[in-house]
Amino acid sequence: MHPTPREGSRLAVGVVSAGRVGAVLGAALANAGHTVVAASAVSRASRARAEELLPGAEILPPDEVVRRADLALLAVPDDVLPGLVRGLAASDCLRPGQIVVHTCGAAGVGVLAPAAEHDVLPIALHPAMTVTGRREDVARLSGACIGVTGPEGSDRWSTSASSVSEDADAAWLVGEALVVEMGAEPVRIPEAMRPLYHAALAHGANHLVTLVREAADILSGAGIEPAERVLAPLLSAALDNALRHGDRALTGPVVRGDAGTVATHLRHLDDRAPDAAPLYRALARRTAERARAGGLVDPAAADDVVAALERPRR
Repeated sequence: MHPTPREGSRLAVGVVSAGRVGAVLGAALANAGHTVVAASAVSRASRARAEELLPGAEILPPDEVVRRADLALLAVPDDVLPGLVRGLAASDCLRPGQIVVHTCGAAGVGVLAPAAEHDVLPIALHPAMTVTGRREDVARLSGACIGVTGPEGSDRWSTSASSVSEDADAAWLVGEALVVEMGAEPVRIPEAMRPLYHAALAHGANHLVTLVREAADILSGAGIEPAERVLAPLLSAALDNALRHGDRALTGPVVRGDAGTVATHLRHLDDRAPDAAPLYRALARRTAERARAGGLVDPAAADDVVAALERPRR
């Protein structure tokens, strides 16, 4: 029988490793009533994180962490995960009925195939939330979404067709139950869609940070301080409007078809912030394309904006 989380149940959780995501999800599981019995932590930062967020967890090598766990949480970088899973599968630390969860965004449960051969329950959980590894991140999980992926019914995790279907259903349900216990909202992500799911999150969150810092640097370069104070109300409103209203939230010279202003921006960016100019060009072009497709700008005016963007630097 697979250990399905339910009210009053307690799972022994092992965290490999106590990085930002692993420590935060481990702490969230502990808050839900489970017990983090062990964690792997090599660096000074990860050991400090384990001490703060996973108090009482014994620091052990990864195979020993997994051996002690009912739920093994593999929170390692994407490129490390396949080798880790193969190593765990070969080290005799897995047992039937264990829940093995990884947190990589772009991978589904296929990467857990070597572990699944030991009749564990393979699940992929990925928080759609920026995680810094601090205690406040645990609170931020409340109300956030976590992408859940379990085996598809056709995946061969068991020896019989009926067992395959039952195990697949169990994995999805256990994954969703764990997410709910952590206070987050589960969102089912099919195996084949994990890379696109993760690309969307990385594009939105990571590149948003880059864009905000570029804008702040341009303001600082113009002697306008504090740049963050100037940007905060504008960007907060823009994000809220974009999430509420989609492309209709677009404002500014591109959606107005004001090619002259765009050309002026580019002249000054090329002179004073040349590293930022290519990003401005790329995003302004995409903005013009979205505005044109949505009927938000006259096609001829959009052509003028694109022409200004393509005009070589003088």
